[in-house]
Amino acid sequence: MAMGRRLGAEILGTFWLVFGGCGSAVLAAAFPHVGIGLLGVSLAFGLTVLTMAYAIGHISGCHLNPAVTIGLATAGRFPVGDVLQYVVAQCIGGVLGAGTLYFIASGAPGFSLEGGFACNGFGAHSPGGYSMTSALVAEVVLTFFFLFVILGATHEHRVPPGFAPIPIGLALTLIHLIGIPVTNLSVNPARSLGPAVFVGGWAFSQLWLFWVAPIAGAMIAGLVYPALSGERRDKAST
Repeated sequence: MAMGRRLGAEILGTFWLVFGGCGSAVLAAAFPHVGIGLLGVSLAFGLTVLTMAYAIGHISGCHLNPAVTIGLATAGRFPVGDVLQYVVAQCIGGVLGAGTLYFIASGAPGFSLEGGFACNGFGAHSPGGYSMTSALVAEVVLTFFFLFVILGATHEHRVPPGFAPIPIGLALTLIHLIGIPVTNLSVNPARSLGPAVFVGGWAFSQLWLFWVAPIAGAMIAGLVYPALSGERRDKAST
């Protein structure tokens, strides 16, 4: 597949993840009397990946996440030379998704970015007031397991053909159920970047953690999974 088409798919896919996942938090979670709550937001993030995996998995692999791309490259599943282009495309998609969400959300009476706009944060900006250390550990561990599931579900048809998006989407739902109270859950630098562009201030000052921790967790998974499975790590390293 031509690189331009792959990058276009990553832009659209990451747009959908941020718009759908963060949109569920900003637009639907707090809707009076029928808000979808933590469970609904968690499910929404999982559904964005599940649906888009079927839509663009055959085009770009449906990474939608710089940490996933880097983790797959670490595991030897993705060419290192293509990583930067994918990461840039994902960041563009994340910002465009957040921008579209901002345009829609700002049309409501009383809208304010002071509510956080689904940004990720720690300390005073953690939903549960969790410390920076707690946030760092949570993001590393949860990204590790997300990437571990991705690697297992896509390893030589261990999951029946066409079914891999289901455990991957469910894994993302599960880790949101665990991590939303800690950081609003990132495990995805592009997802964190999008809303932070519009909130600025504290969101930008804390953004580093939501790049460093997910990438670290994904890289660890990219080393651990091949070691456990016996998969060679050099097959896509060029």
